[in-house]
Amino acid sequence: MAAELHVELVAADRSVWSGEATLVVARTASGDIGVMPGHQPLLGVLESGPVTIRTSEGSTVVAAVHGGFISFADNKLSLLAEIAELADEIDVQRAERALESAKSAEDAVAERRAEVRLRTVSVR
Repeated sequence: MAAELHVELVAADRSVWSGEATLVVARTASGDIGVMPGHQPLLGVLESGPVTIRTSEGSTVVAAVHGGFISFADNKLSLLAEIAELADEIDVQRAERALESAKSAEDAVAERRAEVRLRTVSVR
């Protein structure tokens, strides 16, 4: 059996995903980071972007994450997000409308969130 780490992806309003994984890739303020079992302890700030989780079963879970924190110690990874959505939960047409609306309103934050949602769907 391959080495595993326990992952908890939690949004402000709910638990999004929990389980065992062999690799997690997330975007931090310092750049993209990959965390595998045995990684050095870390604490960082999450930036808006897709989070990719390679599960112990070999499947891949992708989520759009918008801000928050990442913490790893003792083979336990916590992703504490302001907003997080699994790729399967994202409505592509709604995200496309949100992107157009944000562009016309010149709302950079909303535009970034819509772009991340659309990129997350394309990653899965």
